[in-house]
Amino acid sequence: MSWGITLGTLFSPKRVASMKTETGSSTELASQPSQMLRRRTFLRSAVPLSLGITVPGSLSLFAAKPRAASVSELPALEGELTLYLGRGEGGLYENVLRAIEERNPKLKLGIRRGPTAALANAIVAERKAGIRKADLFWAVDAGAIGMVADALEPTPLPADLVNQLKPEFRYRTWAPVTGRVRTLPYNPKLVGPEAIPNSVMALPDTDLRIGWAPAYASFQSFVTAMRLLVGEKDTKEWLRAIDAKAKRYAGELGVVLGVERAEVDLGFANHYYTLRLKSGKKDASVQLAFTDADAGCLVNASGIVALSASPVAVDFIRYLLSQEVQDYLAREAFELPLVTGVQAPDGLEQLAAVQTPAVDLTQLADLRPTLDLMRSVGVL
Repeated sequence: MSWGITLGTLFSPKRVASMKTETGSSTELASQPSQMLRRRTFLRSAVPLSLGITVPGSLSLFAAKPRAASVSELPALEGELTLYLGRGEGGLYENVLRAIEERNPKLKLGIRRGPTAALANAIVAERKAGIRKADLFWAVDAGAIGMVADALEPTPLPADLVNQLKPEFRYRTWAPVTGRVRTLPYNPKLVGPEAIPNSVMALPDTDLRIGWAPAYASFQSFVTAMRLLVGEKDTKEWLRAIDAKAKRYAGELGVVLGVERAEVDLGFANHYYTLRLKSGKKDASVQLAFTDADAGCLVNASGIVALSASPVAVDFIRYLLSQEVQDYLAREAFELPLVTGVQAPDGLEQLAAVQTPAVDLTQLADLRPTLDLMRSVGVL
């Protein structure tokens, strides 16, 4: 699989200059035509979908102002920071961290790696014990960030930093970094789009063979959103019905591969697993479907929170929201850039205009009732 952009060029002067050309002015971005599609649009070619989504009333990835800063505009990072890093994205987050360190030789960055949920629990336990080991927590799931933010009440971030984010992704004490959309990857050789319901709650009543990864963190956030939207009783019944017919996979990449290999008709997965597969295997037999305004098309986000009042910690967050890092993660991880003024990767079609559910991402921190519910059904 080819990743295109190399680590060595992420913050190079040539790359920074090209970013200004790629992103253009805010007026140019705002004037680009928005392809407003019907409720559900599917991959129609072997080329991955665009990351330039327009979601009516929810997600608007080409807002005009203010634009994201370039690394050339950011202050140098000096001193010591300890970052707790949730595992994820196949080492791409590690590439970003190395690039930041290379650009800031006076920064001493200590990194503790581990599963996002475990690190969140460790941070809360350390704080209860009167210990502060982490200056920053970068999590692959907004629910874990919400849990830490609720427990520790971090210092609010500067307004100029927060305002670089899309309006619907602005939070007082933490910053979303990149987004991901819940999708239904399906095999077009096995099932047509007309057979896929527009409600995730209707899937148990179909004859479709379904793949899922219930132990996967993003799936558990999806179940949390379902529990918040429809209640515990209906969520429990849905889980029990899906469990009776679904094929289980260790992770959501496995779900997408299972769909492509015709082991199942469709599955549950974040959008980028399908896009990454198709970037390396252009004839892969997998396309994307979306449900309507329910947990099945939840937009979640990775995020970062500063756990100390250090200006260096806050400036570190600025690097993650920079044009270069956002562009890198969009192109290499196929994640959704959440800052303004970042051009979608070349050669990609647009994702559907997805009507997403009204769920505050910080509410996904309430994970314990979800885990208890999943265990009571026997899916964990």
